[in-house]
Order: sequence, then C-alpha cells, then structure tokens
Amino acid sequence: MMDFSLGQILGLLLRTLPFLLLRLAVYLGITLAYVIATGGGAGIGYLFGKVAADPGAGSAWGAFIGFGLISGVLYWAREYLLYLVKAGHIAVLAELLQGKEIPGGRGQLEHASAVVKERFVESSVLFGVDQLIKGILRVFNRAMLMIANFLPIPGLDGLVKFVNTVINTSLTYVDEVILAHAIRTGSTNAWASARDAVVLYAQNYKTMLKNAVWLTFVIWGLTLAIFLLVIGPVALIANFFPGLAGFWTFALAIVTAICLKAALVDPLAMAALMQVFFKVTEGQTPDPQWSAKLEGMSDKFKELKDKAGLTPPQTVPGAPAAAPPPPPAL
Repeated sequence: MMDFSLGQILGLLLRTLPFLLLRLAVYLGITLAYVIATGGGAGIGYLFGKVAADPGAGSAWGAFIGFGLISGVLYWAREYLLYLVKAGHIAVLAELLQGKEIPGGRGQLEHASAVVKERFVESSVLFGVDQLIKGILRVFNRAMLMIANFLPIPGLDGLVKFVNTVINTSLTYVDEVILAHAIRTGSTNAWASARDAVVLYAQNYKTMLKNAVWLTFVIWGLTLAIFLLVIGPVALIANFFPGLAGFWTFALAIVTAICLKAALVDPLAMAALMQVFFKVTEGQTPDPQWSAKLEGMSDKFKELKDKAGLTPPQTVPGAPAAAPPPPPAL
C-alpha cells in the first residue's frame, strides 16, 4: 500500500499549472532541437555523401553528429535547466504541501524564482548539492539493501541487476525530495538542509524506497504508453528528412517520449514522494547515529557535512507519527 494520496497530488499539480506549461514548453523545445539537429545533420550528410557517391552513409553520419552535438549542448545546460525548471517547481509544491498559498500565472514563476534564489543563491550551489545527494543515496541504498546477500540463488544475477537498476532510477525522484527540504524548513544553508534531509531519508528509508520503487514502475509504464503514442507522428516527420528512417525514427521517438515524461509525468512522482517524505519525517530530528553511519558509508556525505559547517541539525515541525528505527549493523 502506498503512502500518498493520488487525488491530492493531482490537485496540487493542477495548482502549479504555470510550471507544468513551462516544463512542457522547455521539453518540447528540447524535442524540436533534437529533430532539427538530427534531421538537419542527416540532410547535410546526405548532400556530402551524394558527392562521394554514398548518400546513405553520409546521411547516417550527419544524423549521428547532429544528435551528438545537441546532446552535448543539453548536457552542458543541465545545471541551468535544474535551476530554472525543476527547483522552481519543487519550491511551489513544497509550499502547497505545507498548506501555504502561492500566486497563479506568471506570478507563480516569479515567486518560485525568488524562493530558489533565497535558498540556493546561484545555480552552481543547487547543482553541487544535487550531485552530492545523488552520490550519497546511491551508496546508501546499495549498502542497506545488499540484495545479492538476500538472494543467494544461482542464476539470479540478472534479477539482482534489474532490481538495482530500478532502485537507482528511483533516486531521480528522491534527490528532488531532499532538495525540497530546504524550502520546507526555510533554511538559507543549502548544504545543512541537504545534510539533515539525507539523514531523515536514511531514518525512513524503507518507507521512502518502497514508494519510490513503486512509482518508478508506474512512470516506466506511462513512458512506454507515451512512446507508443508518439512513434507514429515522429515517423511521419522523419519522412521529410533523408536518411532518418529506421533507427533514427526509433531514437527520436524515445527522445520525444522521455521529454514528455519529464514535462508531465515526472512531476507526479516528485510530488507524491514529497508528500510521503513530509508526512513520515514530521516532528523528527536527524539522528546522530544515522549521521555517523552515513559518514562511514560515503565520502560524499563527509563532504556534505563539511560544507554544512557548524549549523546544527533542525527538528522538523509537527508531531512524529512514530520514532524512526536505529540504524542496523552492517
């Protein structure tokens, strides 16, 4: 049984419609950039290949170069995209989950931008915190689960790898929830709030991981449905570019599905896990035992603690539903 209310989550997302539209515009722009770069590269390659009497090879190389160039540009821009789109959406969702009122329309985007700047100052701080969180969670989940030890049955290596893949994929949503903790607590020390949130996640990892893994399967299913819906239109567009049939049609359909997932489906998982995290950690204080356990597991957590400085752990407002269990001996 899951620990979030789907009806409430959908209601919250509708109240953040300006951000959903912004995400849709940004990710549709990314999709269009891939189509233009890959199709344009294929067309240019086709012309050069025609001179060399091998237009097919020229088109394939052109498409590959165009696809690679746009991927490189987007990899470089991912820090700004996190700051511009995801962090702002996290900010307004965190406030809504606390029962606060937020403005609508363009005012919502401006309000979120101000909150993010107050908490994270600049994009490099947010990006640095996000990367540390990802590294810590990956090590923590691997250490806590020790799946191979729980499944010592010959021939299950493939299953173990699959389960680990699911868990690592679910971290995409968990790290966003931890970023939301800074908005929730009003902390201006992003490193300290991330440190506290990671410890709180560790204290409640069974609940958080259960919900994250379940949501990951739902998201994969919805993404597959989107892929099946878009592959026809993408194939139609690909016909206008020489050499884009076959593999590149498939690749562009995958990119389109992933972009639509990021725009419209990922916010559902993010908001659901935020609701779970806010509820389960209410009234809790980061446990020094868990902090010490994390420090022994991950050098990145040590780095996070160093960056947090002397800011003491903060107790989350509210009455705790139950005391978190102590860390197990590993």
